[in-house]
Amino acid sequence: MDKPESLPEADIDPPKPKPKRKSTAPKKGPSKSRKKKKVPPPGYLQHKLAMLAVELISLSIVAISLIIVLIGYSADRFTGTSFFGSLLPFAFGILLLVLLTLASLLGWWRLRQWLHLKAEYLSPLVAAGLAIIIGWFTVQDNFALAYGRFRTLVGGKEEAGRVTLEHQIYAAYRRYGTKDLQKMLVRAKKFTPSIEAAAEAFDVDVNILHGIAAAESSFLPKDSADGGRGLFQITQVPKATLEEAAERLEVAKLDLQNPKHNAFVAAATLKHYLDEMHEDLFLALLAYNIGPANGGLRFIMDQYHTSDFTTIQPYLQEMPRGYPVRVLSHALAFRIWREEGKLLAYEEGQNALHIQHIGIPGLHAGF
Repeated sequence: MDKPESLPEADIDPPKPKPKRKSTAPKKGPSKSRKKKKVPPPGYLQHKLAMLAVELISLSIVAISLIIVLIGYSADRFTGTSFFGSLLPFAFGILLLVLLTLASLLGWWRLRQWLHLKAEYLSPLVAAGLAIIIGWFTVQDNFALAYGRFRTLVGGKEEAGRVTLEHQIYAAYRRYGTKDLQKMLVRAKKFTPSIEAAAEAFDVDVNILHGIAAAESSFLPKDSADGGRGLFQITQVPKATLEEAAERLEVAKLDLQNPKHNAFVAAATLKHYLDEMHEDLFLALLAYNIGPANGGLRFIMDQYHTSDFTTIQPYLQEMPRGYPVRVLSHALAFRIWREEGKLLAYEEGQNALHIQHIGIPGLHAGF
């Protein structure tokens, strides 16, 4: 059998080299195509924290104010001891308040997300706006009424006694009448610089100091039969207060006929008793009136184991018992005059509510 003839070598094509595959491995060295990370501008974090703080503080103001108003009015509406008529409805109202709070937080969270889509500063701006609106409401007389009821609810028995005393002060202010009080204000005018200097020197309320002078001398200073001297009818006072008054006045010897010296001794004495009675104004005024003789008010309190103005009253004479009310009703007149530029007749129009809003000096500042 014949063998096939072999083709000449020149006619055979050489094999073609296979194309090299491109390596997918990352190239060594820095790549120019990589994107640089965005660096926040200086102060960006502080700016975000500041906006968050504004939002949280504003929302807290709104929430606290609304809680005070709602609970204050609810406490007045459901006051009493009946289970079905008072206690159960009030408890149910607290439950509704909790649910309302949760719903409000959820609603704010959704609103906040929507506001952030518009602009990141909108949520703190809206929250601050709500706080401003609530802030305006808190300076109105109706909020002071709700706050008073809220304070009575939380304060319990102690606050209830305090509220009773406050209304005795308002009643005394009304009883004195604006005409007689106005005459006293006119007489007090020439002593005002001395009283203001004394109040500032010893950091006591200037209106209360005016009230003491009104109760003691009606701004007709003279020596009395029981030994009282001058504008504040100074009799016996703790020795330390005389030394402090002389030191603040920078004099070697006090002259109690001098209205300024007299006022400084009164202010030092009031400050002394406020410290002794742990800032309880009623007790401090009682102690001021009783003086240090025979151990003073502290001895009476220790003897009968009393700790507040309400429990000490049965063991006091009638005049010391009514002394704080007389002082503070006159102090209220001076405060109204300073804030309003005139006296307000308690029984006219909405004056009663507005006077309670102004507040009794030393007890609360009103709203």
